[in-house]
Amino acid sequence: MTERSGQAGDATGGPAPTTPVCYRHPDRQTYVRCTRCDRPICPECMRDASVGHQCPECVSEGRRSVRPARTAFGGGAAGRQGYVTKTLIALNVLVMILSITSDRGGDAAAGGSGFGGLMGGSTPLTDWGAVLGLARFSDGTIGGVAEGEWYRLVTAMFLHYGVVHLLLNMWALWVLGRTLEAVLGPLRFLALYLIAGLGGNVAVYLFSAPNSPAVGASTAIFGLFAAIFVIMRRLGRDTSAIVPILVINLIFTFTVPGISVAGHLGGLVVGALMALVLAYAPRMRRTAFQVAGGAILLVALLGLVLVRTAALTG
Repeated sequence: MTERSGQAGDATGGPAPTTPVCYRHPDRQTYVRCTRCDRPICPECMRDASVGHQCPECVSEGRRSVRPARTAFGGGAAGRQGYVTKTLIALNVLVMILSITSDRGGDAAAGGSGFGGLMGGSTPLTDWGAVLGLARFSDGTIGGVAEGEWYRLVTAMFLHYGVVHLLLNMWALWVLGRTLEAVLGPLRFLALYLIAGLGGNVAVYLFSAPNSPAVGASTAIFGLFAAIFVIMRRLGRDTSAIVPILVINLIFTFTVPGISVAGHLGGLVVGALMALVLAYAPRMRRTAFQVAGGAILLVALLGLVLVRTAALTG
């Protein structure tokens, strides 16, 4: 009997099954399927999962549905990278370079007094940005915070008298900043740094001679010293290594000439208060409590500035 030709099929007479192809690359055959959507995926599209593989779209969708990791105090996990600490250090170094550049008639190498500004000294930029209550300048004009130059309360924490002054503060910021930023998160750490620095500068304005200028990040650094003690205690960690370092810095504050005692103590106190707000905020309303606490500290500091200004100009 003659055989009849026709379309190839399986044993049951149906059409032969086709090989699956990747849904993103139709020219690639594959037998692997996404464990979530069951679509075929090629090796290039495979993403390792806890069980099997997933396609890129399912991985992206899963990431959107997962809540971002938070620290124990509500901050973002990005703080572990230390971006804010690095940025603050870079900003201080940049301002130091600008300060040196502004002193055209100073030391040929760097400006200020001493070789390369190492021994410190004022420059036109430090004169412009230092905390200064009220003073008459060489050209006969009067300036200072009491004359409306409130910006000095902020700019002073980014200025330094000489390279050694800068290096000491930046080393402390590098050591303390990375730890605190990792625990608090970037935004909370930045708020702590700025409020502590502002608090120290307000203390300089309140308790130092009106015509005595002061600059330096040490107002904020002392706030970080206080904060790391508070934060570590809140986490139940050992603080025995922090206390001696803090005591040594306080001894230097009271014994070394030219150091602003008011600035260091003011930063220490305000940094401790801000750290208490961040560390002991109720878990259910943490962010709202932290924002409110920081705002109250800012309002109190501004109120003290107004009182001091009235006393100097009244």
